[in-house]
Amino acid sequence: MKHRILSRPSYSLLELELENSEEVLAESGAMVYMRNVDISPEMKGGLLSGLKRSFLGGESFFVNRFVSKGKGLLGLSPSYNGDIAHIKLLGKLYAQSGAFLASSPDLKIDVKWGGAKTFFAGEGLFLLKLEGSGDLFLSSFGGIEEINVDGSLSVDTGHIVAFEETLDFRIRKAGGLKATIFSGEGLVAEFSGEGKVWIQTRSIAEYIGWLVSLLPKQSGRS
Repeated sequence: MKHRILSRPSYSLLELELENSEEVLAESGAMVYMRNVDISPEMKGGLLSGLKRSFLGGESFFVNRFVSKGKGLLGLSPSYNGDIAHIKLLGKLYAQSGAFLASSPDLKIDVKWGGAKTFFAGEGLFLLKLEGSGDLFLSSFGGIEEINVDGSLSVDTGHIVAFEETLDFRIRKAGGLKATIFSGEGLVAEFSGEGKVWIQTRSIAEYIGWLVSLLPKQSGRS
């Protein structure tokens, strides 16, 4: 799929050049501009899959299908500041809720329950399961960096965007009790095996906490 990622990493925009009748699926509300392209909303996978993505996976109930009429142009962007990563998917990938931006039409998007170990801080107990062969575009808060894991790697849970199914992981505290209380670090995902992890350079939870700290404090009534 011919594409460019513009204005990265802080305000990234995905621009797709589409051939005649070429199709793209995208998160609802992501369209910025289009030319010679038809758009139609749909529940990919039917009603049940739409409900799962919306209520469990943090995605929209609908996805939009874009179909080019001749030479088409399509601009897409995520709802928050950050980067966009292109992944040539061949197999299965797990991503944090809200990370899906767009993909080839044949990729399967589902929600996976992995038990308590999938509790990514601020993200919930569910992951997006993306499966198939084609182009996948994920978005993040902050820049996206790809890390190759050969052995082990610990990542703060608020900075995980996606990881390959070849990796196993467990959630643990960043250190002992003292380190957890005084270091400002909380939970980490400890990945093991061989595969790729995509991380975001900023944490939404930490950013919201910083904004809240700047709000004026209400004084008590006398």
